[in-house]
Amino acid sequence: MNMKLLPILFLIFFGSTISVPLSYAETLTQTFDGGMDLEITYPESVMISRAFSISIHLENNGWENKQDISFVISNPDSAFKSLSDETIRIEQLTTTSSFGTTLDYEVLKNASEGIHFLNISYSQVLVSNNVDPMPATITTIALPIVVLKEPIVKIQTTTPESIFSNTEFSFEVSIISEDIELKDLTVQIIVPQDIEFRGDTSYKISLLERGTPFNIKAEMITPIANISTEHTIPVKVVVSYSDDLGNEKSDSSSVPLLLRPKTFLEITNDGGIWVGDFFIAPYVSIGTIVGIPAGTIFSLLLKRAVEKRKKKEKS
Repeated sequence: MNMKLLPILFLIFFGSTISVPLSYAETLTQTFDGGMDLEITYPESVMISRAFSISIHLENNGWENKQDISFVISNPDSAFKSLSDETIRIEQLTTTSSFGTTLDYEVLKNASEGIHFLNISYSQVLVSNNVDPMPATITTIALPIVVLKEPIVKIQTTTPESIFSNTEFSFEVSIISEDIELKDLTVQIIVPQDIEFRGDTSYKISLLERGTPFNIKAEMITPIANISTEHTIPVKVVVSYSDDLGNEKSDSSSVPLLLRPKTFLEITNDGGIWVGDFFIAPYVSIGTIVGIPAGTIFSLLLKRAVEKRKKKEKS
């Protein structure tokens, strides 16, 4: 058995139990009797309702001619529709001559997700000493192709674990399409009325290439008034685009943000510091911070203690 055929046979017997890593294309090479070299390039993964191609290149690198060469391609479970003739016949390939062609297919809408196969039956007749035709040799090759249901478009968000009042926080969004190009991509960030954004909440790009992230970074501003109990603020990211078939698609991701009471000492997202109701900006020098009168901090501590005492007396 030719060792180059072993990976294909392995997939035939064990394809139902293993996961196949996805890539853009696979290339199969095979050498037949008399130095006949075959190269087939095919996609490892395809998507429903999309077209794809396989290319075949055959070259006679032996010193003897070959004749009555044929390829017969079949699709056992009819997941793929052929857009060209699946039977190829070549009368003769003399030494150092070659043949190449491309076959086009379309993935049917009702194709199931998972591994499917294109089977190729290859036949040739070697002309011994370029005089006597030998019996035909037939080889069967299986091409495993993974069918995916829909293109994968990921919405990733990066937010703080929790937020508090009267402060700015970063809200980051990244959109990435793993399989296709996206056209007229629109990203909207939807927040409650009491949350403000510094900058836009709607972003648009005419073309997003496959595998290239579209990154957004915005600053959200929480309400000025402090709160006494924590609660969740619903933030929604809505993505709309046109896919490679021209169909308009949309997707969304909900991001719950925990708004909690501000504690006595808080460090903001940009490095600022809240000490009670007193804010130290991130650009203030260390000397300025050290120079803050101790009485100011003492007054804040005293005010907080009085407020706690009043609450206890009321209860």
